[in-house]
Amino acid sequence: MKRKITVFLLVATFLLVSTMLFSFVEGTMPEEGRGELISISHRGASAYAPENTLAAFRKGVEMHSDFIEIDVQLSKDGVPVIIHDDTLDRTTDGEGSVSAYTLKELKCLDAGSWFGEEYSNERIPTLDEVLEEFGGKISILVELKSPELYPGVEEKVASALKDHHLVNSTKNDIIIQSFNHASIQKSKELLPEIPHGVLVGNNWANISDRQLEEFATYADYINPNFNIVTKELVERVHNVGMKMYPYTIKKQSEADKLYRLGVDGIITDYPEYADIGE
Repeated sequence: MKRKITVFLLVATFLLVSTMLFSFVEGTMPEEGRGELISISHRGASAYAPENTLAAFRKGVEMHSDFIEIDVQLSKDGVPVIIHDDTLDRTTDGEGSVSAYTLKELKCLDAGSWFGEEYSNERIPTLDEVLEEFGGKISILVELKSPELYPGVEEKVASALKDHHLVNSTKNDIIIQSFNHASIQKSKELLPEIPHGVLVGNNWANISDRQLEEFATYADYINPNFNIVTKELVERVHNVGMKMYPYTIKKQSEADKLYRLGVDGIITDYPEYADIGE
């Protein structure tokens, strides 16, 4: 009997040590007490409702996201509107460039039926509509989408945030991000009180310490494609005082891995994937 117990304990110990060793080699040892990941609903809870619509943002709130993420562009008459693509074809029944249409014309388009007929009444929302309904109720990650196409978009976004009293709000956070880093520098000058983030794609896999230090002079977050995230990169980002919200997570296994790597949050179509680490 004693021999059986000894064998059992030896096997259990071997399995435990093997698991810990594997995690160490992979650089993914769990960190105790970290809590859950910050959950950012990508274009709203876009796995469950048509992206960048009020329905998707409401779903994100319903699913207890920490943030909703929105994409801002400008209509022909200079009104900030919420849509991801530079063109209308994929997510509406319109076609051509967003900037070729006035707000009134954009509001005539169906922005939901492509996802499901029950969303046929969804329209392209304005930034003001989103801030009016959700500002101060949930944190918002604002992406300046293709700002090089829209001169002055940084000023318009800054003005809207000030009009809705969200610049110095203590209720919820606003973060502004973009792939256009010059635009983020400009926005940071306009809104020094608001955290900003730089988006980086797969081509930034070999980012240097010098580049990270430069980003840290005007950005509080670096939000990379999840494919380039390593434990070393997370540590280097944290060492220069920035946080990291990788994009775009579409599998629970991806969220689990990123949690083990030590990221601060995830930008995901599925808000529930961040409910780990308790």
